[in-house]
Amino acid sequence: MAKRRSLLFSGSVLSLFTLLSRFLGLVREMTKAALLGTGALSDAFTVAFMLPNLFRRLFAEGSIAVAFIPAFKEFLINDDHKETKEFLASFWTVLTFIVSSVVAISIIAAPYFIVVFGKEAFDETVLLTRIMFPYLLFISIAAFFQGILNSVYIFVPSALAPIILNLVFITAAWLLSPLTSNPARAMAIGVFAGGFLEAAIQLPFVIKKGFSFCWRGLYKSLCNRGTRKVFKLIGPTIIGMAAYQLNDIVSTALARGAGEGIVSSLQYSLRMQELILGVFAVSIGTVLLPELAEHTNTGNWNAYNKRLLEAISIVSIITIPVIFFSLLQGENLIRLLFQTGEFDESSVALTLKAFKYHIIGLSFIALNRILAPAFYAQNDSFSPTLAGIISFIVNIILAIVLVDRMEGGGIALALSIAGAVNTVFLFLFLRKNKNIIIAKITVHSALYMIKICLFSILSIIPVYLIKNIVERFFTNISIRSKILAFAAPMAVCFVIFSTMGIFLLYITGDKYIRTIINHIRRKRPA
Repeated sequence: MAKRRSLLFSGSVLSLFTLLSRFLGLVREMTKAALLGTGALSDAFTVAFMLPNLFRRLFAEGSIAVAFIPAFKEFLINDDHKETKEFLASFWTVLTFIVSSVVAISIIAAPYFIVVFGKEAFDETVLLTRIMFPYLLFISIAAFFQGILNSVYIFVPSALAPIILNLVFITAAWLLSPLTSNPARAMAIGVFAGGFLEAAIQLPFVIKKGFSFCWRGLYKSLCNRGTRKVFKLIGPTIIGMAAYQLNDIVSTALARGAGEGIVSSLQYSLRMQELILGVFAVSIGTVLLPELAEHTNTGNWNAYNKRLLEAISIVSIITIPVIFFSLLQGENLIRLLFQTGEFDESSVALTLKAFKYHIIGLSFIALNRILAPAFYAQNDSFSPTLAGIISFIVNIILAIVLVDRMEGGGIALALSIAGAVNTVFLFLFLRKNKNIIIAKITVHSALYMIKICLFSILSIIPVYLIKNIVERFFTNISIRSKILAFAAPMAVCFVIFSTMGIFLLYITGDKYIRTIINHIRRKRPA
């Protein structure tokens, strides 16, 4: 019981750190917006930073987060110190060799693949890419350290790492901009330094736990049984991640061809969406996977079905109202978060156009993060990977079709529709397990979503009617304060909207709002 409580506590702490990281990520985007706006220089930085991030997800999140930990756990359970040390040395050798090779090749070949994204600010994009690509090596090493620490139930150092990256980025952007040719180069230096510190902060904890490793022969390292197991486990997941990242590349290339500022506006919009997801989806996903895995291993499928249905309903009760409110208040939110410096009226318009189409897919993206653990709990990584590949194909086709007519809005809409397709296929694939009453879950979820949509419409009507009056009132008080001009009207409208929605749920006896309220009450100190 004590261990179970410890793990649940660790999950809560991780969720808190994730939320803080998302918030700082938003501040990072606000900093970028203030210094670069949505011009050619902003697009150059976005493209240059995207490329090492693509490989980061393949090397770090793919190989370590998914495959390294189960392989390493086997060595820990066997308690063979010699074999454990050989495995760590072997994997360290293979990892650093592969990633260092990719970094070196990418720095040399940068001009040849950057041209795919267009020739606007070409030389600057190449330079920024070369400055930031070593970030890939640092972040891969950081992920290796994270895998070691998480395997022995130490989570805080690795949870702090992305927070440090964002803090260093923000600091470097403001302090170094006057000393460099342009703010984008200052930010690139921040990425380089932040990646290094992500790895450095975790190393003392690895050493303290008694783990050590060194380089050894590459061939012998490749032959190590632990290393081989990692590469065997990584198969389906790495394919899915590659498809997802290829999706980012194609979408970015299409966006850059659609006009100046489109790439950056899409990134600002996605950052807002990610912040909303970070508030709740991470917490639900953290708790859901171990619970579903336990129910699977014990054969308690009634509890499995009940827990999955509850998670889907709670996600719906949060995300659907957020969609309606964001569609009405999106412009004020963008102005509050980003409008300063180089982020002008055209930047607001571009970002709002993308955000309106991104936000309508919020529920589907959140549901996908709930449904995927339902497969992982059954040791099935193939089904969510296949659903992701199908979604990727749909997204690319729609983006190509819509980008000419709708520019950035078309790319955002394509992503939302693809997210819905992903959700549909995940539900279909759950039918393979006869113990999951997928028909009941699907019908109940669909009816519940319809109810929440109707309640959201009823709740948004009074907000729509008084929105202009409230905004004029606060604008007249002070035309210079962003807080009064944008945040205060949103707060008033949110209180009205949420109060109306909770009232409708309460008078209809909604059991999920009671679950949320009871959970909040239990969290209050006695």
